[in-house]
Amino acid sequence: MTDTTASTNGIDQERLAIDELDGHIIELLSRRARISDRIQRSRMGSGGPRTELNREMDVLAHYRDGLGPYGTQVAMSVLKLCRGAGPRELLALAGEANDRSA
Repeated sequence: MTDTTASTNGIDQERLAIDELDGHIIELLSRRARISDRIQRSRMGSGGPRTELNREMDVLAHYRDGLGPYGTQVAMSVLKLCRGAGPRELLALAGEANDRSA
């Protein structure tokens, strides 16, 4: 086996690991969106707002603390996803992603 072949095989294995992690991330985001949807419905059902700015600021800070400067961008995307796409849409996306990886 040449160094190039060994390197390619190592890269392929690492890519498989990343693909597996991405699948877990998609599953976790789907779960987060379902929980967020229940919270939003409960809040609105009792006359409250759909979102709470203070809570969102806490989430932004948590991601920033954990991921550094790019954490805020990640958190904004997560919040937007959980506000906009309902769980059905996320489950459909997760199903499509699983179909592609199979």
